[in-house]
Parts: sequence; structure tokens; C-alpha cells
Amino acid sequence: MGCARRIGELARVAEGWRFVSVASSGGEKKNRRRVSSAVPPDPVMGFEGINGGDQKQKQKQRLLTLPTVLTLGRVASVPLLVCTFYMNGWWGTTATTGIFIAAAITDWLDGYLARKMGLGSAFGAFLDPVADKLMVAATLVLLCTRPLELEMFANLPWLLPVPSIAIIGREITMSAVREWAASQNSKLLEAVAVSNLGKWKTATQMTALTILLVSRDSSLAGSNFMVASGVGLLYVSAGLTVLSLAAYMKKIWVVLLK
Repeated sequence: MGCARRIGELARVAEGWRFVSVASSGGEKKNRRRVSSAVPPDPVMGFEGINGGDQKQKQKQRLLTLPTVLTLGRVASVPLLVCTFYMNGWWGTTATTGIFIAAAITDWLDGYLARKMGLGSAFGAFLDPVADKLMVAATLVLLCTRPLELEMFANLPWLLPVPSIAIIGREITMSAVREWAASQNSKLLEAVAVSNLGKWKTATQMTALTILLVSRDSSLAGSNFMVASGVGLLYVSAGLTVLSLAAYMKKIWVVLLK
């Protein structure tokens, strides 16, 4: 009887300990649940649905900012430039020149607005140089299809094609180089960032093309002088084009040697 009584007491004690253990573990689980609910989720993973949606929404909203709309307008004006270029009469020349000048102004304006108003976007940064190259290349090709109406240039059919090939070839090369640099590292990307020499190249290029477009109207006084000035500036621009390409390549070479 004594042994049976002791065994029963030990069984009751063990049962009590088991109950206490289960109860305490349940409390820990509840506490754990309370603590876990109080701790905010990971800012990257926990709110992935919310933050991801917000970021995508912001990207969509910034896709068509005012600078980007201006850039898209430049791209859309290229076919219009081609149409007006082959129209006869002073108004065709006026329309072509006006379109090109408007494109040159918006080229400066969209960059200014993007910096001052914080409206820059990845899409706009990609599209802006594309629009510039399309406009410049189209204008150069168009001018090469119409011979210069000057006696002094009558026996020089290569006069415009030579700088045009240099400018277009450089732009294609730099586009490929910048694309490659962007896929490598930040130092290479910094090496091909727009330089002051590149800005001077663009300024002389736009000025030369504007003068050449205006001088297509032979009724204007001093048109011969304007054509000569435009061609001279175009060669200056071509020279700056080659120099800027060489400067970019030198910077890239220095980075690669490090």
C-alpha cells in the first residue's frame, strides 16, 4: 500500500509539472506573438508589396514629366523636319529652320527643368541624347542631299559629307561606348560624362546647322556669306567632335589601366 501511495503521489507531481510546463510554453508563444506583432516588418522585405507598389507608381508618374514630354516632342518633330525641308518656297525654309531652332531650345530647356524642378527620370536621361542625335543626324543627311548653291563650292561635292560623316560616326561611337561603360562600373561611367568640350561641340554644331538651314533661301541678302560661315562652323564642330571623342577615350584608358 505504501509503495502504491508513493507511486500515486509521484504521478500527481509529474502531472502537475507537465501542466505547468505546457502553460508556461503557451505563455511564451503568446508573448512571442505579441513581440513579433510589435516589431515592424523589415523595410525591404516586410513591406515589399506596399513599397514595391509605391515605387512602381512613382516611376509611372515620372515617366511623362515635362522635360520628357519636351524630349518626345523633339523626336516627333524629326519627320516633320524632313517634310518641310523638301517643300519649295521661303515658307518651307522658314518652317524647317523654325523646327530646328525649337528643337535646339527644348534641348536646353528640358535639361534645365529637370535639374531645377527635380523632374529628372531614368527614361528622360536615356531619351534626351537619342532625340539630339536623331535631329542632328537627320539635318546633316538632309543638307547633304541638296548641293550648296555657291559657285565657290560647285566643284567640292564632298564639302558637307566629310564633316557630316565625322559627326554622325562620332555620335554612334560614343553611344556604344556609354552603353558599355554603364554596364561596367561607375568610374567608367564618370569618364564618359558630358564634358565642356562636348558642350562646345554641341553649341557650334547647332549654330552651324541653323545658319545652313536659313541660307537655303537664296533670296536673303548675304546668303553666300552665310553658307560659307555655316560650313566653316560645321568643320569647327567636326574638329571638336573628334577632339572630344579622343578625350573620352583617353579618360577610359586611364581608368582601365588602374
